[in-house]
Amino acid sequence: MDVRVKAYAKLNLTLQVGGVTGGYHSLDSVVCTVDCFDLIKLKKRKDKLVFLRMHGRGSESIPPEKNNAQKAAEAYVERFETCGADIEIYKNIPVGAGMGGSSADVAGVLNGMAKLYGKGNFYEIKDLADGLGSDTGYLLTGGYARLTGRGEKVKSLSSRLKLNVLALIPPSGVSTAQCYALCDGIPCEGGDCAAAEQAVLSESAELLAESMGNGLSCAAGKLNGDVEKAYKELCAFSPLGVNMTGSGSGVFAVFESAELCAWAKSRYRGKFECMQLKTVVPYIKSKIIKG
Repeated sequence: MDVRVKAYAKLNLTLQVGGVTGGYHSLDSVVCTVDCFDLIKLKKRKDKLVFLRMHGRGSESIPPEKNNAQKAAEAYVERFETCGADIEIYKNIPVGAGMGGSSADVAGVLNGMAKLYGKGNFYEIKDLADGLGSDTGYLLTGGYARLTGRGEKVKSLSSRLKLNVLALIPPSGVSTAQCYALCDGIPCEGGDCAAAEQAVLSESAELLAESMGNGLSCAAGKLNGDVEKAYKELCAFSPLGVNMTGSGSGVFAVFESAELCAWAKSRYRGKFECMQLKTVVPYIKSKIIKG
């Protein structure tokens, strides 16, 4: 039996960073998933082993022992006492851009293992996911949500709002650990999470863009000058709003329409990778798998 799963990227529409509790900064963030995804293929094995191969965007050089997607599959096998799997991950989500590529792969592998073996309800799968990344549990389902705690507390937001997004991806990323360490000494506006939540629920792209912000953007800009450059290049197209996602280095703009977004992409002459995206709410079967 073979299973294929699409693991979608995410964008942080707001990101407020609080104090440190239990070794982690407290977060408040309104997020969404977009139609850039890694494709994950899984096949059953007859033994307990997990073999993972990565393809694309330089992911081939990631050692298996440092790959959380490998750890996710192994944790699933141990937790539910199943056989292992041969797994292939084809990377499309930019690496080191703050778009949740690693977390998406963990979520995709767990969803794929649940489909492959039919064991584990949603809450059991989320428990495994939360142990492997702060936003990994959210990416099991994706869509619009408000994340709190260290990102493991997920409040899903039901909305038909379609955002038209143009993202710029600098060639070098930002160290998440360094960014969080630096942000404590560099106050930065993280947006208005309450207003963003209401904008999502009322399906207003304009109000959502007005509420955007990222409390890590000042620190990320200090660590990587391309973040500020990408921000300025997107602002030149007069979008509804511009924001950095995650700890960078990806920066995105929200436009009034897909046509304006395509127009901006066609006229972009900068050096960064340029991606036209739209929001997506995936349907994940593993959410309703019975224990």
